[in-house]
Amino acid sequence: MLAAAHLLRFVTAPLARHIHMSRPASAKVAVVLSGCGVYDGSEVHEASAVMVHLSRGGADVAVFAPDVDQMHVINHTKGEPSDEKRNVLVESARIARGKIAALSTLDVGGHDAVILPGGFGAAKNLCTFAVDGPDCKVNPEVEKTIKSFHEAKKPIGLCCIAPVLAAKLIPGCSVTVGNDQEEGGRWPYAGTAGAVGKMGATHIRRDVNEVHVDTENKIVTTPAFMCETKLHEIYDGVGHMVKEVLDMV
Repeated sequence: MLAAAHLLRFVTAPLARHIHMSRPASAKVAVVLSGCGVYDGSEVHEASAVMVHLSRGGADVAVFAPDVDQMHVINHTKGEPSDEKRNVLVESARIARGKIAALSTLDVGGHDAVILPGGFGAAKNLCTFAVDGPDCKVNPEVEKTIKSFHEAKKPIGLCCIAPVLAAKLIPGCSVTVGNDQEEGGRWPYAGTAGAVGKMGATHIRRDVNEVHVDTENKIVTTPAFMCETKLHEIYDGVGHMVKEVLDMV
């Protein structure tokens, strides 16, 4: 009996090691934030939804943000500028629970995909779209990140207003920011679709719980809070975006 048990361990141990080693590794996903708060940083619900869906998908997440001053600070109770300065990295750390690094340290080779939530910070702190529209300039570190992931043929996920970054940096790509018609106020930022076209990209109309996948460029986009709708619909759309990104890894 003892000999048989010893033989069984001898046979099964290498097999167990083989099975363990054959498991697919977790996708390593970089998330790039732009502050904390819809009007001057990352939209908190979008950022949180991204984190939750990545966690559920088994991804290994690292969070980054540029170490720069915000364009300005908004008093979110009034929707008006406040006379103070805040740093994008420091504010983003609130969402990341302190586990964050400067975007300048992001190693594209060490990650399988990148996701950028929306919020006005994406249009104010990651680029100047909020002020300059189609003629906007992109933060150099953000530009390097998006172009590097694209050149490495690694998926890029963007939601809400963040797809304008891909429209600006990846010629000929296709993205969605939702609808090009306001539809009675349901799509208050519908004019963004026209700006996407002026930057040389193609806008694809999608509803809030849908995504658009540019398979050639490995870009996945969803409207999120470009739509005036219920929070769970935003959450579901972001979830579809995250799933498509992970499926591409």
